[in-house]
Formats: sequence, structure tokens, C-alpha cells
Amino acid sequence: MAGTGSNSTSEAIELTRFAKSAGADGAMMVAPYYNKPTAEGFFQHYRAVAEAVDIPIILYNIPGRTAKNMEPDVVARIAEIPNIVAIKEATGSMDQASHTLSLTNLTVLSGDDSLTLPLLSMGGSGIVSVVGNIVPGDMLQMLTAWNTGNISEAQRWHFKLFGLCRDMLGIATNPIPIKAAMKMLGRDTGELRLPLTALSKLEESRLRQTLNQYGLL
Repeated sequence: MAGTGSNSTSEAIELTRFAKSAGADGAMMVAPYYNKPTAEGFFQHYRAVAEAVDIPIILYNIPGRTAKNMEPDVVARIAEIPNIVAIKEATGSMDQASHTLSLTNLTVLSGDDSLTLPLLSMGGSGIVSVVGNIVPGDMLQMLTAWNTGNISEAQRWHFKLFGLCRDMLGIATNPIPIKAAMKMLGRDTGELRLPLTALSKLEESRLRQTLNQYGLL
């Protein structure tokens, strides 16, 4: 699944075409950022890409980064486009997620690690995870427990993961902490591209403490 979102519809079409030609199974498209489209603008943007490229498309709604929320009624209209198949829900609002689930048949994926279990309880289907980059097995354990009806086990994993999710995403802007964590665990260089910058020494110390508490270091 390639990320092909842009605030330029023509560029989004170009990126999505390239993703398909490169063999991607699907594309995830963040809502156009900065230029704050109207409801009609959101619809026309996604329709143009979906009609230009025959590939499953996942919406990505994260108003904290894009500066404009795609409201549930807008999402419902976009969801009528045949190859719009899912949404990564990162508004942080369970009311909005619930409303979207009630209006559409989209696969709804959590975009906030700590809200994954609450979203599953409403009919969500999974997570596009941050902490899953360092503890994929643990995240999978929670999802498997929920999907097999073992609610207490899913809750246990939720609370175990919660501190890691909270600290990992609260120390600095994502993906700075997860990159640093991958470096500390010897899994990546931790390299960042500007304008993202490295953690401070104090932030590094806090992150190392979090990883120690979880048992990763």
C-alpha cells in the first residue's frame, strides 16, 4: 500500500499511477493538506484519482496535520466511489469514527495506536500502527485476541501497549520518536529528513526509559 496523497490532484493522480505500475496493491491518500478544500473539493479530488487509476484507495483523515477535517457525511459521499475501500481514521474522535461506521461500509482502520481497541469495539477492522514498527507481535496479539472473542486478553494487551503508545507519540512529533527507538533497538539508522530534527538529550532519555519499562532494552 503506497502513500500517494498530495494537495495537488494532478500530482496525486501521477503518484497513484506510478504506485500501480510499480506493483502496489493499493494506495493510501491523505486528505489534501494546507489548501483546506471544501466538502465538494474533497469529493472531486478523490473521485478524480479513483477514476484515473483502477486501484483500491484508502482515505486518510488526519486533520491535526492537514488543517481540515473530512466530516463523516463527506466521507460517506466519497465512499460511494467503487474503488474507495477503507479509511485510516486519525481524528482522535470516537464520535466521528462511530458516525463514519454508521454511514458507510468502509473498512475503518485506526490511525491512533492507543484508540485501536475502542475502535475495534465499534466495528473497526485494524490499525495502521506506529508502535507496530517496534512491537509488531504485541500489536498482532491484541488484534488476534479481539478477533477471537478473548476480550479480557485484548484489554490486557491494550493496557500494556498504552504507555508505549502514549510516550512514543507524546515525546515529539511522529515519526521522530519511532525513528529514534528503531535506532536504539539496532533496527534502523534513525535518519530524519528536514524539517524533522533529532530528539534532545532529555527526550532521548525519556524515550530510553519508556523502552526500558516496556522491556525492549
